[in-house]
Amino acid sequence: MANLKEIRNRITSIKSTMQITSAMKMVSAAKLKKAQDAITAMRPYSSKLTELLQNLSATLDSDASGAYSTQREISKVLLVVITSNRGLCGGFNSSITKKVIATIQEKYSNASVDLFTIGKKGTDVLSKTQTVIATRNELFDDLTFDNVAAVAEELMEMYTDGAYDKIEVVYNQFKNAATQIPQVEQFLPIKPIEGGDANAVNSDYIFDPSKEEIVLALIPKSLKTQLYKALRDSFASEHGARMTAMHKATDNATDLRDDLLLTYNKARQAAITNEILEIVGGAEALKN
Repeated sequence: MANLKEIRNRITSIKSTMQITSAMKMVSAAKLKKAQDAITAMRPYSSKLTELLQNLSATLDSDASGAYSTQREISKVLLVVITSNRGLCGGFNSSITKKVIATIQEKYSNASVDLFTIGKKGTDVLSKTQTVIATRNELFDDLTFDNVAAVAEELMEMYTDGAYDKIEVVYNQFKNAATQIPQVEQFLPIKPIEGGDANAVNSDYIFDPSKEEIVLALIPKSLKTQLYKALRDSFASEHGARMTAMHKATDNATDLRDDLLLTYNKARQAAITNEILEIVGGAEALKN
C-alpha cells in the first residue's frame, strides 16, 4: 500500500484536474448556448434557400442553370473536412477522420481524392495518409459569413475551372450537447431535387426577373450559406462534445478522488492503530 504522503499528493493532483475540467465544462456550456442559438436560427433559412434553388434549377436546362449544376464523370473529388483546432472533446474529431477514410474507401475507390481541411486536428491526422491541398484552420478564430464566403468562392472556382468533378463537405451535424452526427453533404455540383414534381414551382411563384437570372444570382449565395451552415453546425457540435467530455472527466475524477480518500483514511487509521499498539506494547514492557 502506498504511504500517506503519496496518497495525499495524488488526491491534490486529482483535485487540481477536477478544477480544470469543471472550468472547461462551464466555458463550453456558455459558448454552446450562443453557438446553438446561431445554428438553430440559421437552419430554416438555409433549408428554404436550398429547396427554392433546387426547384428552380430542376425546371431549367443545364445551360441555363449555369456551370455549378453540370454533372460530370467522377474522376477527381475534393472533400472539405471540418474538424476543430483544439482537442479534449471526446470522439468529435476522430468520428470525422473515420468518416473521411470510410467515404474514400467506399465511394471513391476508383477516383482521385484530395482534401481541403478546416480544423487543425483533422489536418494533423489526415495529412499523414491523404493529400491535403489547402488548410483554413484560422476560420474558427473569426467565424463570420464574409470569411466563410471567401472560402466558398475558392471552392466554387476550383469546380468551375474543372480541377474537381465533385466537392463534398464532411462535418459533424449538431443534434444536442451529447449527440453529433457525422455528415457527408454534396457541395458541387448542385444536387437536383429528389422526388416530387419539379414543374410545380411554376404555379407557386411569379418570377421577376426571369427564373434564369434568379437562379444565377441565388447559386453563389446558396453555396456560401451551405458552407457557413456546415461550419456553424460543427462549431456548436464541438462545444457540445467538449462540454460532455469535460462533464464525464469531472465525474471520473470525483470517483477517483473519493476512492483515494477512502484508501487514505484506511491507511491513516491503520497507522494510528499501529502506533497505539506500539505504545501499549511499550507500556506493558515497562511494567514487566
